[in-house]
Amino acid sequence: MTYVMGFVAAVPTANKQAYKDFAESSVEYFRRLGVTRMLEAWGDDVPRGDVTDFYRAVAAEDGEAIVYSFQTYPDAAKAAEANEKMMNDPEMAAMDMPFDGARMIYGGFETIAEASGEGRAGYVEGSIIAVPETARAAYADYAEKLGKLFIAHGAARSVDAWGVDVPDGKRTDFRRAVAAKPGEAVVFGWIEWPSKATRDTAWAAMMDDPLLQEESAGADEGRRVFGGFVPLLDR
Repeated sequence: MTYVMGFVAAVPTANKQAYKDFAESSVEYFRRLGVTRMLEAWGDDVPRGDVTDFYRAVAAEDGEAIVYSFQTYPDAAKAAEANEKMMNDPEMAAMDMPFDGARMIYGGFETIAEASGEGRAGYVEGSIIAVPETARAAYADYAEKLGKLFIAHGAARSVDAWGVDVPDGKRTDFRRAVAAKPGEAVVFGWIEWPSKATRDTAWAAMMDDPLLQEESAGADEGRRVFGGFVPLLDR
């Protein structure tokens, strides 16, 4: 089962190129650890919410943009092995990150729904949501249906992954990002579109689809955190 390490960070807008350079320079390092894909995407259409949003999720400050990113591994065992190596690796400790890593949120997720179409990620819609732990199977079924709908309207890929190793942070973390309650898990998901225009056209056509009127297997959509991002790196 594909394992996803998901990340959200606040990066000074002035450091956009520095962040891209940092990501590019780290690709080979993570490849050696077993990462099969890295995607780094810069906030483009990231709305503010009444209860939750990406800005609150990482305690973003004025002049900072949201970066949504993930790394995929073949399975959880490979990810755990990589993490163990990183924890004791001077090369990792020496990496100079052009943002405040203390506010970055991260976690490990198991893929529960995935649908693939054609094309590459020219635009990414990322989201996180709290789902009752008892509703894993029901949410996976709902996400599978949604994924097929997105693909039918031009998406290149749709993925939803269930939080299995989502640590608590001192100031920010995924659970606080979605105001998770006891008995809820965090789901990290994204939709890849060939372009932002394709995304906009698709959503205009999908808004009246009955599937979007269904309840999300007990998940509180009012606490979903979401936004649109432009890929900086996809390897």
